[in-house]
Amino acid sequence: MVSPNEVPAPAIPAVQPIETYTEKGTRHFLLTAVALFCGGFATFALLYCVQPMMPVLSATFGISAVQSSLVLSISTITMAIGLLITGPISDAIGRKRVMAVSLLAAAVFTIISAFMPTWEAVLLMRALVGLALSGLAAVAMTYLSEEIHPKHLGFAMGLYIGGNAIGGMSGRLLTGVLVDWMSWHAALGIVGGLALLAGLLFWHLLPESRNFRPRPLRLRGLIDGYALHVRDSGLPWLFVQGFLLMGSFVTLFNYIGYRLIADPFQMSQTSVGLLAVVYLSGIYSSAQVGALADRLGRGKVLWVVIGLMLAGLVLTLFDALPAVLLGMLMFTFGFFGAHSVASSWVGRRAKQARGQASSLYLFCYYVGSSLAGTLGGVFWQAAGWDGVGLFIGSLLLIALLVALHLARVPALPEAVQRPAH
Repeated sequence: MVSPNEVPAPAIPAVQPIETYTEKGTRHFLLTAVALFCGGFATFALLYCVQPMMPVLSATFGISAVQSSLVLSISTITMAIGLLITGPISDAIGRKRVMAVSLLAAAVFTIISAFMPTWEAVLLMRALVGLALSGLAAVAMTYLSEEIHPKHLGFAMGLYIGGNAIGGMSGRLLTGVLVDWMSWHAALGIVGGLALLAGLLFWHLLPESRNFRPRPLRLRGLIDGYALHVRDSGLPWLFVQGFLLMGSFVTLFNYIGYRLIADPFQMSQTSVGLLAVVYLSGIYSSAQVGALADRLGRGKVLWVVIGLMLAGLVLTLFDALPAVLLGMLMFTFGFFGAHSVASSWVGRRAKQARGQASSLYLFCYYVGSSLAGTLGGVFWQAAGWDGVGLFIGSLLLIALLVALHLARVPALPEAVQRPAH
């Protein structure tokens, strides 16, 4: 899923000569926007297309909900690990090459996974999918910040994030509907084939970098940058917040399908898949809540949208379908709003090496998806949806305490927040 705010925006690098920037309204800008939209769409469609298929995989391979959740968790954990290395690799060899090869490789691994006869082989392919996707997720926003004129960067970034969100929704929606009409093999193969086409289009359309300057890989510099962020009074708490928010979100959507296809709802896989449209509320909330945080302050807004997630979670505990659907809508709206605030706060808070700060946030974000998303299955098996609700509620209460703490962390001086380039 990710979704439109599953990736925080990096800092704009040192200013290049103005004539090298891509201006809005030019053919270069259009090609860049369309290519990155395709890339974002394919990335999150490939990552989250397996989520609505989890009950089907449980029945096919005779595995538990916990084991079935690994089909997503193993991808997000390898993606998290990959985020820490693919960004520095792109600094050395170039942006477009890393992104294009990563996207095409992920699509090919997905197609291969559709032919795997055993559960272990499927998981191996899904691990490779996550590792490959880290190449585009880690580099796309850096490419945009280098190539697009600063006055148009927000618009270009919004198109890319919109592709992320629509991809996450479409991947879930497509497979959720298809598995009612065909095998999971065919459904996964179709998604992989569509992503392969999107990857080829991405490679063909994306202009070569004009402002990229290669930098040698230096382990010491990477370690120093990460250490700087860990010592900050606010950034580690934001990294924890990413873990808690994404862990809560993925857990809910991992197991809500099991709840809805069982009594008393007995919904079909198609109907459950169609519920991915609640992501549309997240596309709206990410921009609106982010703008509200700019006006009122991130500390004042973050705890409110986390509270909205808690309220939505409570509604899903009722056995009335309208209450569950409203709860999912509120939870999704709150999550994307909270993620928008937290991820933008990382870029604002980091003094330097902001790309590394974003990588650390994303690392914790996807680790949360993997660990909490799988652990939630233990609670499902022990106590059904009430157990899952207790687990998610505990994560959100901790997230609320973290948000209240962050509101009291002193802001950095403006000169530190926005270093001169």
